[in-house]
Amino acid sequence: MRIERDSMGEMEVPENALYGASTQRAVLNFPVSDLRFSRKFIAALGLIKYSAAQANSSLGLLEQEKAKAIMQAAQEVIEGKLDEHFVVDIFQTGSGTSSNMNTNEVIANRAVEILGGERGDKSVVHPNDHVNMSQSSNDVIPTAIHISSAVAAKEVLLPGLDKLAAALEKKAEEMKDVIKSGRTHLQDATPITLGQEFSGYAAQIRFGIERIESANKRLCELALGGTAVGTGLNTHPEFPAKAVACISEQTGVNFCEARNHFEAQGARDAAVEFSGQLKTIACSLMKIANDIRWLSSGPRLGIGEIALPEIQPGSSIMPAKVNPVICESVMMVAAQVMGNDTCISVGGQHGNFELNVMLPVIGYNLLQSIELTGSVSANFVDKCIEGIRANEEKCTENAEKSLATCTSLAPIIGYDQAAALAKRAYKENKTVREMAVEMEVLPADELEKALNLLAMTKPGV
Repeated sequence: MRIERDSMGEMEVPENALYGASTQRAVLNFPVSDLRFSRKFIAALGLIKYSAAQANSSLGLLEQEKAKAIMQAAQEVIEGKLDEHFVVDIFQTGSGTSSNMNTNEVIANRAVEILGGERGDKSVVHPNDHVNMSQSSNDVIPTAIHISSAVAAKEVLLPGLDKLAAALEKKAEEMKDVIKSGRTHLQDATPITLGQEFSGYAAQIRFGIERIESANKRLCELALGGTAVGTGLNTHPEFPAKAVACISEQTGVNFCEARNHFEAQGARDAAVEFSGQLKTIACSLMKIANDIRWLSSGPRLGIGEIALPEIQPGSSIMPAKVNPVICESVMMVAAQVMGNDTCISVGGQHGNFELNVMLPVIGYNLLQSIELTGSVSANFVDKCIEGIRANEEKCTENAEKSLATCTSLAPIIGYDQAAALAKRAYKENKTVREMAVEMEVLPADELEKALNLLAMTKPGV
């Protein structure tokens, strides 16, 4: 152990730790869970410190030698070289001050080493005076939430969703002429094609992408520069623009300074909105995965209209059983994202006056939802969607058996007679076509035209 000091006095810190007294206090104060901020969030914190040092140096507020060392240390944080030193629990101070100080201390001590000093020597580089210059935890942590989430959306979420939408669109085209029975209320309905069914799934994901792109505009506004309460106290007026420009350049994301710093720190509405859109996508994924799971049920005693790729044994006791495990994985992610959204929504309500005090858990859950949704969407394509095959024989059989095909007869013979025909067909275990022929409700040519299953999927064409 070594002795480090902060404004509250001395603390023993592990000898090999780059963090200091404030971080160690947080480690002792919050032994709540094993949850820690993810790689992208830590990288975002490093990027903020890098950009702040560059901006402060360019404004003549920070000595160039110190700034260069801070930027070098911050780059190591960005690259993940110092992750082991980020040790604070997610369930900590609501402002995330502990994580901000963890970052400040790690970068300060590493910068001290770069400059040839010894860890803990704040006369060389100070975690508050130099690394945290022009900043507050109250604007840094909201900024880190937005940066990490927007970057994850760009790198993981949107590519995953686009890949899924494209794969579903391809399947829709492949199966555009495969006629099957529609289903409403889990009951037989009028015919549809597998392609039409899958086109609906593809549209759900495309609409989800549009929702994300819209919400992302608010997420790209950064609170940096508001410091403690949004007024920008202790910050050069040009600092936010310079720092944000650096962040944009480094990430390739078009970030901008918050239009209103009081909103940016007192509320987390952008995070709540983005999470809400993720929840909508989660609902889409749940529907799509569950539909595909049911459509492939069987192989002999279920619906069995599609076959999924067989990727692993499904049972430890039943030989040859294969389960729709990828669909189940997608459904579990959807459930997790919905749960995360509830937590984020509750967290978003706790913007008390000039600061939200649920920042760490909002940031953790939002980033998790983004990354889970993107990665599971891509995996859904690779392990399931691409390998789906239509069971055309089963689809045709089910479509022909559906009593709902009597619907096309209703305008011709009347609703009541069509209903009676369908009920009799069900009772006698016959198709509507067989029953209609037997009852001679229409001449053969008219009946054939009325019960053309493909035509029923494209009325008016």
